[in-house]
Amino acid sequence: MRRWWTAAAVGATLLALAGCGAPAGVDGDLTDDWSALPPAETFVPAAEVCHPTIQDVGYLSGYNPIDCATSHRAETLHVGTLTGTDASRSTPPRAGSTGRRAAYAECGREVSKAVGGDWRSGRLRLTVVFPSPQAWSGGARWFRCDLFEVVSLDDDSVTARTASLRNALTPGSPLALGCFEPKISNDDLEEMRPVACTAKHHAEFVGVYPFPDVTYAEFKRSSTRAHKACRSLTAKYVKVPDNSDLQYRAGTIIYHPVEEQWNDGDRGVQCFLWVDDRTLTRSLKGAGSKGLPIR
Repeated sequence: MRRWWTAAAVGATLLALAGCGAPAGVDGDLTDDWSALPPAETFVPAAEVCHPTIQDVGYLSGYNPIDCATSHRAETLHVGTLTGTDASRSTPPRAGSTGRRAAYAECGREVSKAVGGDWRSGRLRLTVVFPSPQAWSGGARWFRCDLFEVVSLDDDSVTARTASLRNALTPGSPLALGCFEPKISNDDLEEMRPVACTAKHHAEFVGVYPFPDVTYAEFKRSSTRAHKACRSLTAKYVKVPDNSDLQYRAGTIIYHPVEEQWNDGDRGVQCFLWVDDRTLTRSLKGAGSKGLPIR
């Protein structure tokens, strides 16, 4: 009744104005003096914030950013925007699509800048979060680059943190990959146990090799190519000649993305030198031929 009464009162007023003529300063046109409504704003998440949980899809109902000094499990280090053909799709980018790969590439670059080195050279995992289908339909074209710490190379359990990951891979960082004691059974690698480089060990991280853009099946068929590339990284890391004798100095161990990560654009192969004929008690970085002699 209140809405009807108000409408009737307004109507009566308009009739009275029509009968009495327009007051001074009123032109009688009810539409030309209203300013245009501002365009609707689409929600965009913030960067430099942390999250209590890992999100696979950016539902607004699950968006609960917190201070990185409080306990959290993920951190948004960059927020990007899809453009062009990738933004014209009717739904968010599907797994393996060009849009998802473009976002992953941008996230990889920006996150590596933020942490101070290739994020794959640490106990870190990267996930790209896209808007929900509903938000996408409403015009959202953002993507979040979320990074989180994991327990180890072989255990992707997320570690709760109370500090930002910015500059987390500076020299001496406990998150940086270093020396390892491999557990090998019947020529199969079962585990890479991290140890101090001053402790007894047989393997050491030497770098990340960006594998060429081939299918995952082709990568699996040509894994020897990855090992060869890792030998070259070993030569550069230790400062020994990169020649045919290198295979007699050290072997290689590689860790590579799983198929889903590969299809989304991650081509980073983690490379480790490996010696099985002697025990190491120091880092071989820059050790030269004396540190890594021909066997």
